[in-house]
Amino acid sequence: MPQPRTHRDTAANRPGGPPAAGGPPRAHAIRAAALELFTQRGYAATTMADIGAAVGVRGPSLYKHVSSKQALLAQIMIGTMDALLAAHRTAVAGTADPAERLRRATEAHVRYHARHRLEAFVGNREIRSLEEPHRTAVLARRDAYEKAFRELVEAGIAAGRFHVASARLASYAILDLGMGVAVWYREDGELTEDQIVYQYGDFALFLVGVG
Repeated sequence: MPQPRTHRDTAANRPGGPPAAGGPPRAHAIRAAALELFTQRGYAATTMADIGAAVGVRGPSLYKHVSSKQALLAQIMIGTMDALLAAHRTAVAGTADPAERLRRATEAHVRYHARHRLEAFVGNREIRSLEEPHRTAVLARRDAYEKAFRELVEAGIAAGRFHVASARLASYAILDLGMGVAVWYREDGELTEDQIVYQYGDFALFLVGVG
């Protein structure tokens, strides 16, 4: 799988990217360094010394800011899912129309993956590296996120607006479309973020049988 470009040229680490839990500048820098290293090298091949070197913090001083490499991975992955769930709730608020709700949810999903490519890459690749209870916490959030999309599709079917054999399969397809954006999207590409987001909204509606 191709890797997204890192720190200097991705929106995931520019202002407006997800803040570090706890918020102090040093914690934010440590999280950003861990995220970039996990993307470049993988979780297993990254050490706490690597992370410390990236932010100019040595040995025991690093542990004043973070308890372990595992805690950093959990912070990144749980934070990613919490951000996606919050964006979904905001997107679907304010309208009862099934097609508009699905469009808005899809647009929020795609926009997040366009802007936070490193988080998406690490989140998809490193689920195997999570230990309990973090693994269960992330998987529960993933299940809730898929269920939120599935319920949108089910509501559209019940209203006679959507025509699809499996709401679950449709939700998986829509989610996969959005996640793929994190791999190939570039700010200097042929299409703007807004153009891509809108077209993916069209794709989602097409998948559920809206003309």
